[in-house]
Amino acid sequence: MATRILVDHRVGGAAAAPKADGAAAGGGEGVAAAGGGPAAAPRAAEGAAALRHPEKARRPDNPIKRKPDWIRVKAPTHPIYHETRNLMRDNRLVTVCEEAACPNIGECWSQRHATMMIMGETCTRACSFCNVATGMPRPLDADEPNRVADAVAKLALRHVVVTSVDRDDLRDGGAAHFAHTIAALRRAAPETTIEVLTPDFLRKDGALEVVVAARPDVFNHNLETVPRLYPTIRPGARYYHSLRLLDRVKQLDPSIFTKSGMMLGLGEERMEVMQVMDDLRSAEVDFLTLGQYLQPTVKHAAVDRFVTPDEFADHAGMARAKGFLLVSATPLTRSSYHADRDFAALRAAREAALARRAAGRADGPEAGGAAKAVETGAAESGASGAGAAGAGPVPPAAAPQPDAATTRSP
Repeated sequence: MATRILVDHRVGGAAAAPKADGAAAGGGEGVAAAGGGPAAAPRAAEGAAALRHPEKARRPDNPIKRKPDWIRVKAPTHPIYHETRNLMRDNRLVTVCEEAACPNIGECWSQRHATMMIMGETCTRACSFCNVATGMPRPLDADEPNRVADAVAKLALRHVVVTSVDRDDLRDGGAAHFAHTIAALRRAAPETTIEVLTPDFLRKDGALEVVVAARPDVFNHNLETVPRLYPTIRPGARYYHSLRLLDRVKQLDPSIFTKSGMMLGLGEERMEVMQVMDDLRSAEVDFLTLGQYLQPTVKHAAVDRFVTPDEFADHAGMARAKGFLLVSATPLTRSSYHADRDFAALRAAREAALARRAAGRADGPEAGGAAKAVETGAAESGASGAGAAGAGPVPPAAAPQPDAATTRSP
């Protein structure tokens, strides 16, 4: 059982009700980018945006497009869904699944999967795709790591995903809080594997090293989109900084799996997506997720187009050929969707690749070369529509050149 839980720091804060059939879907970020309400209710959507995103209130409206059939989901009715919902209420927890109006909530909660966000519910960034509230966050709750760990232990989870809002107001960006949460989880639930989905720790020297030293099993940081779109979609972040962050994790501890994700449908071109894949493989990232961006409110970035399932399958094939250990690419894929199954497949893929390498060394140089060619070739099998390929990275791409996003200030 895998759970992703959001601890509610608000006084009297109520979680959003689950959406019905055709409800809006989340975007690429594990804590962000949910789908908005139907286009038939623009005033409600605008009002919600004004309350939750005052910095976006003066932006022109972007009508929310009707979603295609392949994105529509049924209203949750499974009894376990309601058990999970009641469990969250009884423990005074709020989930990203609800906050982001995720389309997968019915499926995940029916399997007792839900997502964990620490350090509050208010973000210091104002990305144009993200549905998490923007503002000045409250001080950190020093007891939060222990309460999170206690909840995970009581639920007897196999795998847990811990994410957070951006905390640019903190000296270390919240790195120590991540480390304390990982340590608390190791004490309370030593059998549970831990995945962190972190902010970029921009201009927070030494912060990444603190998180890596706590040794999570998976380090996830989403690039979200292609470099060209950063100034409008992710203006407070820097593409090449995020890429270097992932590369640095592997330098510090090669045993930690690395993972990153992108939203499609924001106006990116196919070749730009391919280049991002090459950049991630140059950083030796193991796991790639691709999902459809869906617009939270009329004040958020508009959906440029809905990418078809066939196009996602094509992207997945290209990614596997580039050497990712695991790829999950569907319209409804989200960063921590099926995280427990994907982690099992990720670990199995690495073990298989290491076994092939060992066999290649035992059989001599020629066999070793053949084994390496297999590792970087087509994928074998994976979980949740994902594919497993070998661990060997492709040759590094040309050194990245600064783009507009690297020279702008937040």
